[in-house]
Amino acid sequence: MADTVAFPIDTPAGERTVEVSYERLGGGEPLVLLHGIGHHLQVWDPVAGILAAERDVIAVDLPGFGRSPGLPDGIRYDLQGVTPVLAALFETLGLDRPHVVGNSLGGLLALQLGHEKLVRSVTAISPAGFWNETERRYAFAVLSQMRRGAVTMPPPLAARLARTAAGRAAMVGPIYARPVRRSPDAVIAETRALREATGFAATLEAGRTVRFDHDVSDIPVTIAWGSKDRLLVPRQGVRAKKVMPGARLLRLSGCGHVPMNDAPALVARVILDASR
Repeated sequence: MADTVAFPIDTPAGERTVEVSYERLGGGEPLVLLHGIGHHLQVWDPVAGILAAERDVIAVDLPGFGRSPGLPDGIRYDLQGVTPVLAALFETLGLDRPHVVGNSLGGLLALQLGHEKLVRSVTAISPAGFWNETERRYAFAVLSQMRRGAVTMPPPLAARLARTAAGRAAMVGPIYARPVRRSPDAVIAETRALREATGFAATLEAGRTVRFDHDVSDIPVTIAWGSKDRLLVPRQGVRAKKVMPGARLLRLSGCGHVPMNDAPALVARVILDASR
């Protein structure tokens, strides 16, 4: 069951209040999970229970996604705007430099948190920000098409499509290597989350000029990339390794851009090993 926490953030225009929805389970060292653009915290459900056996797992709906309201005026949806929000969230929840895991947009945010020494380890799964311009344009076009489909498709039609293997492949095939493994209810919920994501457009716009070029040193960094990632192609992982020579680069065999549902046991093992 999701909880919501509210906390203040200082901006040039004065203090603003941010609300963030999250789920917390398990025990041990804190481990924060950050999803990608247009998604919600439930994307981590296939691995959350495994992780909770050894970690205090906090899965977060990023501002403007899932059940978290959009950012208030004065806070942008870029790295400089969202990273302080996450730091304030950690403080509010009593998390002292947690381990952090992120997928796609969440992976980019996790690396930025690591660069600013706000976390004790980073696991970045197919993180954004290591594309060339052609790759970025392609990824943004796919994401925009998925968003348009979620917005324009009547919910009853989305529900009917999600009940078929072919429908799930059409709806979420760009991000999963094995979309038929995703349950119909999960696909319906993901489509609703994408349709209702108030932060989608602003986040996508902020990402047009993003290139992550900071080395993240002094903390363990693991970069994991699905071998069948069709949204952010695996060669971007090689670029990430060049930016962060000390990072460990892993190949997730047979996995797509969002691998948690493609291979839950593999992804959970990578996360637990990386956060030890």
